[in-house]
Amino acid sequence: MKKLFLILLVVLLGAAHTVLKAQIIDGAYTKRITIDRKPAPLPGVREADVLWSKTVWRLIDLREKTNLHFYYPTREMQGRMNLVNHLLKGIKDGTITAYDASQEDNEFKMPLTYAQVEESFGATSKVMQRRNFETGEMEDVTIQQDTHPEEVKQLMIKEIWYFDKQTSTLQVRILGLCPIRLYYRDEDTAQENVLRKKLFWIYYPEVRPLLARNEALNSTNSARSFSYDDLFLTRRFDGYIVKEENIYNNRNIEQYASGAYAAKESERIKTAIFNFEQDLWEY
Repeated sequence: MKKLFLILLVVLLGAAHTVLKAQIIDGAYTKRITIDRKPAPLPGVREADVLWSKTVWRLIDLREKTNLHFYYPTREMQGRMNLVNHLLKGIKDGTITAYDASQEDNEFKMPLTYAQVEESFGATSKVMQRRNFETGEMEDVTIQQDTHPEEVKQLMIKEIWYFDKQTSTLQVRILGLCPIRLYYRDEDTAQENVLRKKLFWIYYPEVRPLLARNEALNSTNSARSFSYDDLFLTRRFDGYIVKEENIYNNRNIEQYASGAYAAKESERIKTAIFNFEQDLWEY
């Protein structure tokens, strides 16, 4: 009888501990709205209704104040991660596909594995020699280098602007995202020459469900945080155009202009896009 009583007591204590542990909430309530969200449906577009379109590539710096919600937190805090960490997790889990960023066409043709994505971060296995203190002989040791998502400080956005004659409005759709790593070579101890590398492309319509379920911190009101998909759809970022589709193999602005001339060319492309809509109307 005593043995049966002790068994029941242990079971009840274990159940009570499980219930108590499950009730731990890091806040006043359990957040479910963003976690259960699905991406907002976008209106359909008929080819016959597109009167004009232009594809451009826009570069945003994640260190600028307007774009900090994409860069921070650099490590997971209160269930939140920054944009690049969400992308890496999605690639690792197989929910989204990474595409090769070394090609200039950026047409999402060559898928990458997660191991290849890690290599683009420089996270490769390195064989080094180390002395064995027991034998005194040199031996090869394999060291696995880690990825450093905090080195992603820029983001390339591929987007298409088009005029829909059905609604008589100028619209924009984001097509792809490309994180850009800024780093220094190991021998550059003074950090004088920064290097830029495009890591991979993500097809934006595919990643929208993932971004809609994860929120970025709202610095003014934590109870009303935006999902990453909201930030992109509402254009809550700032950047400048670095390339437009053209007959010269879609060359970058930096290939034919530099300095102040490149900045003026970027502004010219931006102005030409918005002027197209204005020129359709008579006042």
